[in-house]
Amino acid sequence: MEGERISYHKTVQKVYERIKEDGITSIWDRFQAQGFGDNPDKRCPFCLKGARCDLCSNGPCRADASIDKRGVCGITADGMAMRMMLLRNVMGTSTYHYHTETTLRTLKATIEGKTPFKISEPEKLKTFAKRLNIDTSGGENDIALRLYQFVKDDFNVPYTEHSKIVEALAPKERKEIWKKLGIFPGGVYGEMMFSTSSCLTNVDGYYASLALKAMRLGIAMAYQSQIVNEFIQDILFNVPRPHKMRVNLGVLDPDYVNILPNGHEPFLGFAMVQLARKPEWQEKAKAVGAKGLRIIANIETGQEMIQRWEMDDVFYGFTGNWIMQETVLASGCIDAFVCDMNCCMPIDPLYAEKYKFKLIPVSEVVVFEGIDERLDYIPEKAEEQAAKLLQMGIDNFNERHTTITPIRDLEMGEAVVGFSTESILEALGGTLDPLLGAIKDGTIRGIAGMVSCTTLRDYGQDVHTVNVVKELIKNDVLVLSMGCGNGAVQVAGLCLPEAKYLAGPGLKTLCEKLEIPPVLSYGTCTDTGRVADLIGAVSNALGGVAIPDLPVVAVAPEYMEQKATIDAIFALGFGLYTYVNPVPTVTGGPDLVKLLTVDCKDITGGILHVETDSKEAVKAMLDHIETNRKKLGI
Repeated sequence: MEGERISYHKTVQKVYERIKEDGITSIWDRFQAQGFGDNPDKRCPFCLKGARCDLCSNGPCRADASIDKRGVCGITADGMAMRMMLLRNVMGTSTYHYHTETTLRTLKATIEGKTPFKISEPEKLKTFAKRLNIDTSGGENDIALRLYQFVKDDFNVPYTEHSKIVEALAPKERKEIWKKLGIFPGGVYGEMMFSTSSCLTNVDGYYASLALKAMRLGIAMAYQSQIVNEFIQDILFNVPRPHKMRVNLGVLDPDYVNILPNGHEPFLGFAMVQLARKPEWQEKAKAVGAKGLRIIANIETGQEMIQRWEMDDVFYGFTGNWIMQETVLASGCIDAFVCDMNCCMPIDPLYAEKYKFKLIPVSEVVVFEGIDERLDYIPEKAEEQAAKLLQMGIDNFNERHTTITPIRDLEMGEAVVGFSTESILEALGGTLDPLLGAIKDGTIRGIAGMVSCTTLRDYGQDVHTVNVVKELIKNDVLVLSMGCGNGAVQVAGLCLPEAKYLAGPGLKTLCEKLEIPPVLSYGTCTDTGRVADLIGAVSNALGGVAIPDLPVVAVAPEYMEQKATIDAIFALGFGLYTYVNPVPTVTGGPDLVKLLTVDCKDITGGILHVETDSKEAVKAMLDHIETNRKKLGI
């Protein structure tokens, strides 16, 4: 593996060569070692098709639909594949909701005056409370406490009842469909129990039933876990608004103390920035010989942070997404790697030992073999914990700086980040009319919500994502980017106004008129719910057009892990045309494939499309967009 089979980004390719020279295992070598023969993408055919199960002691079982070969219990290949998919969906939902619960703990402690944070967006607090039909009388803390209690109660509504959050936030047309299909969810905890219980051996082996349960779970996740999480983070840390941010590995200067919050939860990251901006902390760093102290945003924790807070010489920039993690660590520039929930790799202790940085888990779910020192996040102790983390980085500087040869002068670019529903409306003058007008008159053909991870299957890191997004904007499709895929396009330069020259003539005109890039940096994977809320607003502004009839597509060019699978399932339940790559592990179930790619259109309106070639994938998306434009008469 070399060149773009490693990564789209030259900086990652460069540091990968250092990792090879140092004889350290890397994700690229491990991926290749999993392949058969000389093909890194070739794996066990039963596993690739999802036709394998080891849930009970009669297994592992393999299924083959072509000869009606079933599991010992009698489950078909279709049932086997969908059951494993639903279990992945439960893991994704559970992890999203873990983040949400941490956000709520932080809100409660902030209301009580026990954190270094504050209610930064009182208007967002009131607006969100009103949408949920919560009493907005009294002060900010009164409203916030009512919001806290309301959502906590709704999370625990039995699965036999209906969620008030979903009832309040979802489009009317979608709610009617979901009730008709029996997939209108209750509380997210009950839905996780309902789905998991259905996956027990000899309980529910019917692929169609399991698929509907997955959609039901996805609806609960998007409205309860994702929207609640992101909106409360907005309330605490600011609504995202457009601003420039430094990106790529060049943000790492080895002469500074560099501390990287990493994962998906931004709380200690924000607390560290607040402290690091104080002169006394900069002086502490300089006292050990550093030029200063910097907090560098990384992966999805970084995305949460850079969308909301502007850069300066302390909150300096953003590196990129998760597959480049080992190259970040091998740069020789890191003093502390602060690991909250998700996207912290089991291999990190080996890199910490080799490249002399402190590896500190700050979430009780994150555990590394051989690492005993930890500092699990407690909202009430956020400032104290942030101070300890900063001191760890400062104390590490001399050993790292004097023993490790860093890689200097890596490329650094910029991206415009911080788009949200509110900031888009602000850019449009407070109404969606200019955007809707551009869609109606054909200036832009449609909108793509790109929610993606990054993976090495079939292509190098971010290669397929960048190719798909370039093809979309070339064909006058405005892209909203989220997740690790957002990091891909930020580092690739597609989130800058100058990228308008890669866009088609219509989209280029819109970019010039509104002074925006053709790819709008819209957040993390957790913002899937936020973009669904925006799509609902577009539907409403067009007079209640059904979601499946909008010139809108969901795009996941490089989905990777379990959170991505529940995002995709939600998109299908929401009624969106949903493109995914790589090929999901369900192809061993032909009836399941037909359900997701053909029949689903007549059930929820959603449709799954799978294609490994970027041009063919975009061609199919454009066909869908043009079909819907004709249907709407535009």
